[in-house]
Amino acid sequence: MKLLSPAISSLARMRLWRIEGWKNNPVDAQREVLQDLVTSAQNTEFGRKYNFSELFNIKAFKQTVPIHEYEDMKPYIQRNMEGEQNLLWNTPIYWFAKSSGTTSDKSKFIPVSDESLEDCHYKAAKDVLTFYYQFNPESDLLTGKGLVLGGSHTINPLNQEAQYGDLSAVLLQNSPFWGHWLRTPDLSIALMDEWESKIELLAQNTIKENVTSISGVPTWTLVLFRRILEITGKKTMAEVWPHLELYMHGGVSFTPYKEQFQKLIGKPIHYLEMYNASEGFFAAQDIPGEEGMLLFVDHGIFMEFMPLEEYGKPCPQTIGLPEVELGKNYALVISTNGGLWRYLVGDTVQFTSLAPFRIKVSGRLKHYINAFGEEVIVDNTDKAVAIACGKTGAIVNDYTAAPVYFSDNGNGAHEWLVEFEKEPENLEAFTATLDAALKSINSDYEAKRHKDIALRMPMLRALPKGIFNTWLKSKGKLGGQHKVPRLSNDRKHLEEIIAIANQ
Repeated sequence: MKLLSPAISSLARMRLWRIEGWKNNPVDAQREVLQDLVTSAQNTEFGRKYNFSELFNIKAFKQTVPIHEYEDMKPYIQRNMEGEQNLLWNTPIYWFAKSSGTTSDKSKFIPVSDESLEDCHYKAAKDVLTFYYQFNPESDLLTGKGLVLGGSHTINPLNQEAQYGDLSAVLLQNSPFWGHWLRTPDLSIALMDEWESKIELLAQNTIKENVTSISGVPTWTLVLFRRILEITGKKTMAEVWPHLELYMHGGVSFTPYKEQFQKLIGKPIHYLEMYNASEGFFAAQDIPGEEGMLLFVDHGIFMEFMPLEEYGKPCPQTIGLPEVELGKNYALVISTNGGLWRYLVGDTVQFTSLAPFRIKVSGRLKHYINAFGEEVIVDNTDKAVAIACGKTGAIVNDYTAAPVYFSDNGNGAHEWLVEFEKEPENLEAFTATLDAALKSINSDYEAKRHKDIALRMPMLRALPKGIFNTWLKSKGKLGGQHKVPRLSNDRKHLEEIIAIANQ
């Protein structure tokens, strides 16, 4: 492996000139991507319906093709899963990334074409490697193994050719042969769907490996770390994996977890944020330590940005890269080489840089609290939790919050359920600090909290460890990318979690 690593790292660095090309000409790159997408799909059922053969520019495309949510695409996808082809995309699609909403029992199945694998997910992964070696040219990353906390995959009973699973499982199953040399654990473990047994086998089978990198959801990575330390009797992961140098994360904000990682790992390592969803690989951190991820504009995805005030309108308007503004929330709308067309992903993003275009994920369209005009998003609460932890010495594993509406007993409030790894000495002080931090971050929240007129002090309850996982398990969503919704205007999940805690 020592001989292989320098060769691969040299190839990764050689990609930099290609990256610079689309990074410096993002608008042109996006125009070419859309042209390729429309041309490829013009003879599909979808392409014929919307006259793709007559769409010659972005304006015509936006005027002709409406914005779609999953329910709009579902009839095509369902037929595709039953064996029909050439519906949304012009090459056969046999793989589907299973993604479920955090507040719904329904699963979404996102089509994954060969093009979306090669020209989006794997291409982006190589670019991420290039970013890393650009700033760490002497890295020994590829002399060891990459630990992947992936999901499961299943044969679709409707069609023996179609398979579905978590995105990570789809990527693992289709990765090139050499990828298996650089990865741990074996596929038989990596693709297990029962996460409690999976964590145990992951721990037992990776302890003696030379793990140099880890990728996975922070919550499950922490669970794995703690189990490995229990088994080995070591105090830090640096004692178990002395050559560990990189953790790649995404899916949820890393802010509430970073302190725990630093403590459990026990030595400085690199952290790299990626925005890789079932629908595509959208962005990744290209400069270590700086906020914002470089937008991948040349990876088979055409992107539009919907101002939040447009969401819910009969004909919502979107803008392109030349019109976006720093710090404003946009809903991401994509057209992809997997056959999604003007598809509303559900994530909200903010631009942190316009030259080049860098973004951060600020929340979800439906994951926010705006019961009283406070417009609190996940980015706000993640920062407030981090501030409260820093000032009180607490460590938070996870949290969720929802509104308590006006009643005869009083005005509104936000009710928080928090799983602490380390509880604060004074829960009331933590709550007050959290409230103060939110006021400093969000002026709308501050206005609604003024003299308790619309919102009184948050109601915060500390939960025993494991309650959130118990709730996820009751929904059949334990493991993988599934997570408790951080924020919601709907109290249903909150009340279900409280009921479990009271049992």
